[in-house]
Amino acid sequence: MIIATTDLIYGKNCEPLGLVSGNIVQSTNLVKDFGAGLKSLVGGELKAYTQMMIEARASAEQRMIEEAQRLGADAIVGMRYMSASITPQAAEVLAYGTAVKFV
Repeated sequence: MIIATTDLIYGKNCEPLGLVSGNIVQSTNLVKDFGAGLKSLVGGELKAYTQMMIEARASAEQRMIEEAQRLGADAIVGMRYMSASITPQAAEVLAYGTAVKFV
C-alpha cells in the first residue's frame, strides 16, 4: 500500500474511493504515569509517553490501511495524523486520508 501526504501520486492516474481512517485511544500504565510525573518536575523527555504515541500512531495507521484494503485501494493520498488528549493519562490518535485506485 502506497501512503502519501501529497494529494496525488506523480505518474499515476487515481480514482478516489473515499475517506479512510483508523483511530486508537491509548494510555500508559500507572507505574509509567508515576515516573513521568516525577520526570516532569525536573524536565526532559517523558519517554513512556513518547513510546505510547509511537505505538498509537502505528496502530491508527494500520487500521486506516486495513480499511483502505477492504475498499480495494492501491494507495492512500492526503494522509494526515491528528491527536487529542482524552484524559490526562490517555490520548487519541487518528490517521486519515483518501483511498484511491489506480486507473
